[in-house]
Amino acid sequence: MELSTSVCVKAGLFSHPSSLTCPKDILKFSIITTQSRRNWRSRTSLLRISELQRPQKSIVLAMATGKLQEALPPVLDSTSEPPSIFDGTTRLYICYKCPFAQRVWIARNYKGLQDTIKLVPIDLQNRPSWYKEKVYPKNKVPSLEHNNEVRGESLDLIKYINENFEGLPLLPDVDIAYAPFIERYEPFLADVWKYDIAAGRPKLASWIEEINKIEAYIQTKNDPKVLVEGYKQRYEEISLSTVLSWLLQENSKRKEFTEAVD
Repeated sequence: MELSTSVCVKAGLFSHPSSLTCPKDILKFSIITTQSRRNWRSRTSLLRISELQRPQKSIVLAMATGKLQEALPPVLDSTSEPPSIFDGTTRLYICYKCPFAQRVWIARNYKGLQDTIKLVPIDLQNRPSWYKEKVYPKNKVPSLEHNNEVRGESLDLIKYINENFEGLPLLPDVDIAYAPFIERYEPFLADVWKYDIAAGRPKLASWIEEINKIEAYIQTKNDPKVLVEGYKQRYEEISLSTVLSWLLQENSKRKEFTEAVD
């Protein structure tokens, strides 16, 4: 079955958000805001969905390179020693839980570059100081160390990898950039709101089914239960922070009022 590009758009997954009062609007807002600041439609080089619908080719390539099941390196934190930076090794600095880093990780896998680009996972909650000081001053992931330079921004890195490394081509229109976000919002909205994002959207349902057949993507997936719990905790912290901020503001207003009256 052929799926058109920008499946999420054509399936009616999102349009212009006007509120955040229901799960559908939350999903709309989340996807739009992650993309709008990058003007990604004109700049990005993403994986074409027609290419992604041929998983057997990438699986054969992975088997040939002995990387069908890649042994993932341990996460580096503030106690970890830095790698031998700028020693000629090409490194992709990521966080296993970061959706932006996951985009580039998928691209790297899909092109069969497991032996060419070494993964260096970073603990974003306890980052090593050397990462900001010696590798990437912006101190975020993903970043790519290649030819004695370090580059960042996920969509730019997908384009860079496509143009500077051998392997299956990544073409200029498409939907793989959504995969890490759909992977997160689908279980979260199902758990918290009992909302099925694929209900009534056959193209999106087919897209999700097909993407989960791609070995290059499967190797990057997170446990959905862990993702859901992480988002729940994050939103709880945001809620508590918002309430605290409001209370402090109200207390300040009351104090000013009392002093004015006295």
